[in-house]
Amino acid sequence: MLDGSHHKPAAVLVPLVMGRADPAILLTRRTDHLHHHPGQISFPGGRVEAQDSTPVDTALRETEEEIGLDRRHVELLGALPDYYTGTGFRVTPVVGLVHPPFELQLDAFEVAEAFEVPLGHFLDPANHQRHSLVHEGRERQFHAMPYKDYFIWGATAGILMSLYRLLREPER
Repeated sequence: MLDGSHHKPAAVLVPLVMGRADPAILLTRRTDHLHHHPGQISFPGGRVEAQDSTPVDTALRETEEEIGLDRRHVELLGALPDYYTGTGFRVTPVVGLVHPPFELQLDAFEVAEAFEVPLGHFLDPANHQRHSLVHEGRERQFHAMPYKDYFIWGATAGILMSLYRLLREPER
């Protein structure tokens, strides 16, 4: 198991939007001009900064900065297991229920759009894919969960798989 000692700490919010007919996951599409992961689908979040005392602080701060979702709309449920990226991050996924009504104010530099995907989409194994690619001479495997015109893959899909396992695995 990875100890994370060589990974930079980061955190994301996994926002479950409630109050509609079906719960949904709120995701963002990063702007195309960003140096890291341009155009990719992601959760709001980022690196842990000096003022952040916990991963929850990081996830909520980054969510407010990126999409303008005020933390008072988020009911924290807990965290999924840390996710280690191939790019050197140890990401703590913080899960929270988001209670409408709320308004988003997207940071136009970082976020091209925010959108919701029904939670049921991610809980249906028919929507789970495995892909591989060769990067720097090494084959890497990754999850993908396409939705409409969005290709949800990599760390985002990996974290969604962790949520899927938590919600779908029988109690032990």
